[in-house]
Formats: sequence, C-alpha cells, structure tokens
Amino acid sequence: MTRTIMTVDDSPSMRALLRNALSAQGYTVAEAEDGIDALERIGDAAPDLVITDINMPRMDGFGLIEAMRAKAEYARMPILVLSTEFSDEKKQRARSAGATGWIVKPFHPDKLATAIRRVML
Repeated sequence: MTRTIMTVDDSPSMRALLRNALSAQGYTVAEAEDGIDALERIGDAAPDLVITDINMPRMDGFGLIEAMRAKAEYARMPILVLSTEFSDEKKQRARSAGATGWIVKPFHPDKLATAIRRVML
C-alpha cells in the first residue's frame, strides 16, 4: 500500500526537492504552499504524514500544527518540521504545538527517509 506524505512549504524549489526525494522512496506526495492551503487540501489528500516548514505566509508551521492537533482526525498524525531554524526555543515551541520530529534544511534524502520511518508506524 502506498503511503501519502503532504509537504507544506512556500518555496516551490523546496517542494520539488521533497517531491523528488519522497517519490524516489515510493511515497505519494501531496503539496501545499502554506498552512491555510494545507488545511484546505488535507481532507482530500488524506496523508499518513505531514512535513511542514515553519516560516510561511498566511499561516506558519506552528499555526498549522496547532490547527491539526485541534481536530480529532489529525490528533495522532505524525508531523515533521523541516526548517532552516534549529534553535532549542523553536524546537520546543514545535514540540509544544504537537510536532512529532524536526529535520534541518538542507535535508539529506537518507536522513529524511530515516526520520519518516521513525514516525510512521
């Protein structure tokens, strides 16, 4: 069974990098350009995992994580943060919001694959 991963990033080039890396690992990829776009698309996409950036227009990654965790159907869905930010304060804020894990950009496809396997049961 193919698993679906939704990537949320305002950078078209980062979405393309993620799409290529995830497709090569056998995942179906759904894309959104910010938190609002992700919330509008997530029902139809029905992802098994969400990978989100933090700094985005309209709704950032923290807002997206909080909005997802507020809905029963997404309360347990794994959410990985993929960001250039790596301060302890940001990581703690993401954990408090409900993020499952954190990956620093630029990502290495093997490390991304390992992080995904760790959170997707």
